[in-house]
Amino acid sequence: MIITPNTEELLLAAAYNNAAWCAAVCRDGRFTAQAWSSPRPTPLYYPDAVTLTRDTDTAALLAGIDTVAPHASVKDSFAVLDLAPEGFEVLFGAEWIHRPASAPAAAPAPALAWSRITGPAELEAWETAWDGEESTGLFHPGLLTGEARDAQGAEGAGATERTGEIAFFAGRDAEGRILAGAAANRTGEVVGISNVFTADGTPDDEAWAGALTLTPSLWPGLALVGYESGDDLDTALRHGFTAIGPLRVWVHAG
Repeated sequence: MIITPNTEELLLAAAYNNAAWCAAVCRDGRFTAQAWSSPRPTPLYYPDAVTLTRDTDTAALLAGIDTVAPHASVKDSFAVLDLAPEGFEVLFGAEWIHRPASAPAAAPAPALAWSRITGPAELEAWETAWDGEESTGLFHPGLLTGEARDAQGAEGAGATERTGEIAFFAGRDAEGRILAGAAANRTGEVVGISNVFTADGTPDDEAWAGALTLTPSLWPGLALVGYESGDDLDTALRHGFTAIGPLRVWVHAG
């Protein structure tokens, strides 16, 4: 794949957007010019660090996380790091995806009734549908308000950084059951789409159609980014996304 200046700009925006999402969910961490990292172990499914540049310093990156903790992981946003000598192995690879704001509206139109989650009880029901079993509180109520937090970033300690605008979308059947959903977060001029899911035999296309219908109503004129792999990547590509570059997630083997 040829990385053009425009593609590189999109990759940088997608990596930062994903790092901001991780920071919001984890309610912890520190931003530098090269990476976001959490000194404490993060929740299941979330990395301990996300690189923001191609030239992230490996030693500095690993110094910012607890590599002794079980399943310590690093999201290598540009698939350029070699963490094997540090005891890591590749957990999975994926592709960053991009959908321009000028792309056509979602087709076909969603079949479920789609709306934005507005309260803690709804968010708990959304997570239960997403998990398939029960809510664990991973998606905490603070995400509904895009809560601010103290961040120690490149500007130094004490800066207040808002993690961005966040929305959870749910598709419900006639009985009000959540059968599909997605999360979205805005940073700068892009909106990240993540945690796209369906339940009880609902087609995967329904979740993307619903998310692509609601997102422009909240953030008109903004491009969409995210990352997917396997069948989920194929579904995203059917809905107007383009793969723009690889990423890898490394997990500590110890």
